[in-house]
Amino acid sequence: MAAYISFQPSDHYNTVLYTGTGASHAVTGVGFSPNMTWLKSRSASTSQYVFDTVRGATYGIFPDGDWEQAASAQYLNAFDADGFTLGTNTAINDNTATYASWNWNAATTTGLSGGTITPSSYSINATAGIGIYEYAGTGSNGTIAHGLGAGKKFLMVKNTSNSGGVNWKCIHSNLSSGDQNLYLNLTTGETTETATFNSTFPGDTVFNLGTNLGTNSSGNDYIAYLFCSKTGFSKMGSYTGNGNVDGAFAFTGFRPAFVLIKRFNSSGDSWFLTDSKRNPYNVVTSPLYPDDPGAEGSGTFLDFLSNGFKLRTTSSSWNGSGNSYIYAAFAEFPFVSSNSKSGVAR
Repeated sequence: MAAYISFQPSDHYNTVLYTGTGASHAVTGVGFSPNMTWLKSRSASTSQYVFDTVRGATYGIFPDGDWEQAASAQYLNAFDADGFTLGTNTAINDNTATYASWNWNAATTTGLSGGTITPSSYSINATAGIGIYEYAGTGSNGTIAHGLGAGKKFLMVKNTSNSGGVNWKCIHSNLSSGDQNLYLNLTTGETTETATFNSTFPGDTVFNLGTNLGTNSSGNDYIAYLFCSKTGFSKMGSYTGNGNVDGAFAFTGFRPAFVLIKRFNSSGDSWFLTDSKRNPYNVVTSPLYPDDPGAEGSGTFLDFLSNGFKLRTTSSSWNGSGNSYIYAAFAEFPFVSSNSKSGVAR
């Protein structure tokens, strides 16, 4: 099916690369004022940082760790009209070091209703299927209205206040069941935890929370990032590996700008993150790993095509024969755009 959208994908998601200066400076070229920004050094082994407008610009959380959030004016200290301003923290702004930033637009801050847990703050984009929700845990099974509508979903939740070390909790519509979770900061495969999301996949109107410390314990604070498949812009999907260099193909309906992959039927494989700015030509060779602070890797992994991506490796981490993988992908160009022009391969 041709994937048609009437907007530009870069209005809602954009990758921007930058070089650190060691001094406070603005990173521009995002094309919108981001509501969520994920930063990682390409050239050095340093932790990854996620910032959002819901918690406030100076509050960072760390995809590769189980730590609570930390605040500093030397992190990302402002979201701007065309990007963001950095402080002097060397993990995200070391002089001459190279970095990637992945940016999402979720600018609507009113209009949600329903659910049994009311977020203290939120920002959503129903058109693009992007939602950010801050809430206080209740210790009882509950639901949060998300406002994103129908479509397969990928939900990441982090306890931001507990200093004891709490893993990220993730659920994806293509896992084996609603009882299964993944952990963004670990290489573990899907794990049964019925109390995390109350054994329920995110639905068309709400996402569910159990009583797990990672998602909804009384006296703890949380941030949730929800992504919903939107035809021609985003795809929360899955594929089965074939173990061949002529690898598995994942249909997205667009040429990808960003792809996040995780094998879920077994443990020991890192999350894999790639984008079209660091890899402007096929074959994609420069991965980063959300669960690992290491610098940008190298190898032969996949091709970005006009309507999806195709694996070019026999590695069990990304294309093992019979192995199962989930992914979250965002578009660079739809297969069919608003002017009826077809997207092309690279």
